[in-house]
Amino acid sequence: MRERLLELVDRLESIAAAQIGRLPAPLQVALTGGRKTIRDGQALAPDVQLILFLRRLLRGPELSELPPAASRERLRREARLHGGRLAEVGGISERVIEGPAGPLRARHYAPDAKGTEPLLVYFHGGGYVVGDLETHDAACRLICQKARVHVLAVDYRLAPESPFPAALDDGRAALRWAFAHAQELGCDPARIAVGGDSAGGNLAAVVSQRAAHDGGPAPAAQLLIYPALDRSHPHASLGAFADGFLLTRADIDWYQLQYAGPHADLFDPRISPLRAKDLSGLPPALIITAGFDPLRDEGEAYARALTDAGSRAELHRFAGLVHGFVNMLGPSPSARLAVAEIAVRLRALLDGLAEKRSGGRA
Repeated sequence: MRERLLELVDRLESIAAAQIGRLPAPLQVALTGGRKTIRDGQALAPDVQLILFLRRLLRGPELSELPPAASRERLRREARLHGGRLAEVGGISERVIEGPAGPLRARHYAPDAKGTEPLLVYFHGGGYVVGDLETHDAACRLICQKARVHVLAVDYRLAPESPFPAALDDGRAALRWAFAHAQELGCDPARIAVGGDSAGGNLAAVVSQRAAHDGGPAPAAQLLIYPALDRSHPHASLGAFADGFLLTRADIDWYQLQYAGPHADLFDPRISPLRAKDLSGLPPALIITAGFDPLRDEGEAYARALTDAGSRAELHRFAGLVHGFVNMLGPSPSARLAVAEIAVRLRALLDGLAEKRSGGRA
């Protein structure tokens, strides 16, 4: 009886979430009190404003206030309810990657395309503590479809059971595996990119740095979606958006404690890649930030630092969105459009690399 009740609650919540994005923008704002949320000269997207308002009304404790196991299960449930319409791709298969401490699960999304397409090795977000192949299935599908790229999503080890640098070591191993199995995956070995969101963006950035300087093979490009890149000191956005915009400063501190422990050197570039001494010679980076995100400024600082070091960086801020928008594809049309745009920008970057390699003949 209880299971049936929970299924009914899930179904009703899923239907309600799908309806949020269909409401006219003025009504979305009206339901939250009638005033647009404006900060730093930016207006929060009305659909996101309504989502945050309802979340404050209906939700219990934050993920960081729960034990890790409970946090993981709650995120999986939210992903099921809020993933929206799943994008159709050419094929999906489960894979096993040889990790440094044993086998790792991975999922290969193949595009519906006839030629040899690029590959994106993707690390999910979740503060190194939560998240898995299921929580980011909708986002990986959409990127695969809209960018026409293969996506290899990696189920790396999580903290606190496997603390720093376990996830990073898994990420480095996954990139090596992708190069070794490029033919099997049917992708272009010259266009293997690495990417991720939030904590996954951190892993992608650090893996890119390591691969560029440890003999490689190095990725052709990196996609960093609202990445966590500097815990060495608080950037302005950390204070400006410390609470009320999905990811809180308390969440960030809790995730970091679970991942690296209380005595971590936060200037270690494996934790804070913005603090790396040498940022030259790195793969071209597409860096995505959200306007209402406590991690916004460190992502944008990294883009400037890469450019100053002579590495190529393309920065794009989605001013009306919040951290975690890749997991809001169902209730938020704004988020879904943003992920589709990210995919198009990624494809343009990868196509530009192919054209440069062929001397302009691609």
